[in-house]
Amino acid sequence: MVAVVHGAAMLSRYWPNIRRLHACSSIPRRTSFGGSADPGPQPPSSLGPVTLTDGTYRLGPPTGRLLLKTGRAGLGRRAGHDLTIEATRWAGEAVVAVGDPDRSSVSVTVETDSLEVRQGTGGLKELTNADRADIKRTLADKALLHTAEHPRITFRSTRITGTPQSFEITGDLTIKGRTHPVNVHAEGNGDGLLRGWATVTQTTWGIKPYTAFLGALRLADEVRVEFEVAGLERADRLG
Repeated sequence: MVAVVHGAAMLSRYWPNIRRLHACSSIPRRTSFGGSADPGPQPPSSLGPVTLTDGTYRLGPPTGRLLLKTGRAGLGRRAGHDLTIEATRWAGEAVVAVGDPDRSSVSVTVETDSLEVRQGTGGLKELTNADRADIKRTLADKALLHTAEHPRITFRSTRITGTPQSFEITGDLTIKGRTHPVNVHAEGNGDGLLRGWATVTQTTWGIKPYTAFLGALRLADEVRVEFEVAGLERADRLG
C-alpha cells in the first residue's frame, strides 16, 4: 500500500555489502504503536478513560489515531524501511449496544490523500523530508491507491462479537472500488484506551506491492492496520 522508493535508489550503491550481510543479519521488525520520530497530533492530555456505554459515538482525530505499518521482503530489504504511516483525515461512527453486540455497528471513511509518513525503521539511512514526500507521491500513483480516482477508503461492519474488553469486528473494506471482508481485533485496555488491529493483503484489493531491482527489494504484501481511541464523543447528544 506504500512504496519504499528511496530504498531503491540506495540499493545499487550498497548491493555488495547487502549480499554479504544477508545471511547473518537480523532484520528489524515493526515498532510498537506510537513511538515514531514524527508522532503527529496527539490526543489532549485532559481526556479521561474510554468507557463504553450504549449510544452513538463519533470517531476520528484528535482523540483517535489510524496507522498503517509496512514490512519489507527480498534479498535487498536492508536498503528499505519499515514504515509507519498515519491517516490524518478520517471519520467514523460507532453504534454501541453493550448487552447486545449484534445491534452494534462501526463505519469509517479515510481520505486517501491524507496519509503521512510518521516513521521509518531499518534501512541504510534515516528518512528525510524528501523521502517522505516521495513516498506520499508514490502512494497516489495508479498502481497503488490511485487517489485521484479513488479519494476514499471505507469500512462498514457486518458483525460485532465479544465484550467491551475484547471484541472482534467483521466488515467490508473497500479500496480502489474493490470490496472484501476483513476481521478487526480490538480490546479495551486497563489504561483506558481502545486499541485494535487488522491485516490487509494488498493484492486482494488490486494493489501491486512496490518492487525494485527485479524483486530484490519489495514491499511485503501484508500491511498491518492499527487504531487507538483515547476519547469518545457522543453523537446522539449533540445539539
